[in-house]
Amino acid sequence: MIKKIRENYLEVTLCVLLIAIVSVTFIQVVFRYVLHFSLAWAEELARFLLLWLAALASAYAFKTKSHFVLRFFVNIFGKKVQKFIGTVVVFIMSVFMIAFIWKATEYTIRVANQTAPSTRLSMAVPYSSAVVGGVLMLYYILKNWWMDWHQPQEQTEREKQEKKE
Repeated sequence: MIKKIRENYLEVTLCVLLIAIVSVTFIQVVFRYVLHFSLAWAEELARFLLLWLAALASAYAFKTKSHFVLRFFVNIFGKKVQKFIGTVVVFIMSVFMIAFIWKATEYTIRVANQTAPSTRLSMAVPYSSAVVGGVLMLYYILKNWWMDWHQPQEQTEREKQEKKE
């Protein structure tokens, strides 16, 4: 079980964040409408959790290749041209993600001295979600490119060996 959690750390983290958002929001609703007492920290914490959920869910989309892709143009070319176009796209996305991570890091450092009014957390906590999400997105972009670049070659070599046998 521990091994499965370690392998799927991103999915587990997303589940925990979703449960936390639902719990905090439910507590806020109960306190506000049943007990007629509003919790100042609940809305702020739910907002911070949502930032983390969005950043990590974006990384998960890159991990599972479930983001939006237009393939109709690329599919008219042969496999070698498709690989080249894929490499160019990965390069452009990587440059964008590096710039995004750079600016997100600068901003996170800039707001580190500020504290949130209700939770008294450093504002670096919610804004660092963009840095972590960006790093994970870049990692999965490069990992998927590497797997796509080498995996088909390994499959064709395996198929050749199977035909010989």
